[in-house]
Amino acid sequence: MMPRRSYDQYCAVARALDTVGERWTLLIVRELLAGPRRYTDLHADLPGVSTDVLASRLKEMERDGLATRRRLPPPGAAYVYELTPRGRDLLSVLGALAAWGAAELGEPRPTDAVRAHWAAVPLMRRLAALPGLPGGVVEVRLDEGAFHIELGGITPAYADGPAKSPDAVLALPAGARALPDALGDGAAEVTGEGPLAEALRGAGA
Repeated sequence: MMPRRSYDQYCAVARALDTVGERWTLLIVRELLAGPRRYTDLHADLPGVSTDVLASRLKEMERDGLATRRRLPPPGAAYVYELTPRGRDLLSVLGALAAWGAAELGEPRPTDAVRAHWAAVPLMRRLAALPGLPGGVVEVRLDEGAFHIELGGITPAYADGPAKSPDAVLALPAGARALPDALGDGAAEVTGEGPLAEALRGAGA
């Protein structure tokens, strides 16, 4: 592992970039926000990263207190990586970056990899901005697959795949616009009963 490079500037932005400014680091954080992940799963969901670079970044994240590595109990007995509380604090940073970067998306390029759960971080930010939204579990369905978001805790959280018993199911078209607009014009479909589903149906009204 290479020694950490530094901008050597007494500035909070520079110090932050000393820690998370290396290529792939924030995308690894994005993956680990969904919960503990095995190395092989991380590599599969980070197309383009080499095994050497991924291993190096994970070691750097452990060194810097962003992530930890632990062994699952039997019968799993595999090693997983997970974020520390300081690492999870980067959720708001990624949310802001996603909001800023949305204007750069446009249509997917032929070379673009796509994963459904990559929409989770910007969508969590959009849901958090909806006034009066109650807590619960929202299952989100896209053409590429599904993930689910848990609302109502100290901070929202997400996990890949369908939810066991969601309070609402939100089906979004590819490249969905701002969430209230997608709900209001019928581009998004909400199913389910209860306060959370009703609140989502009324969000675009």
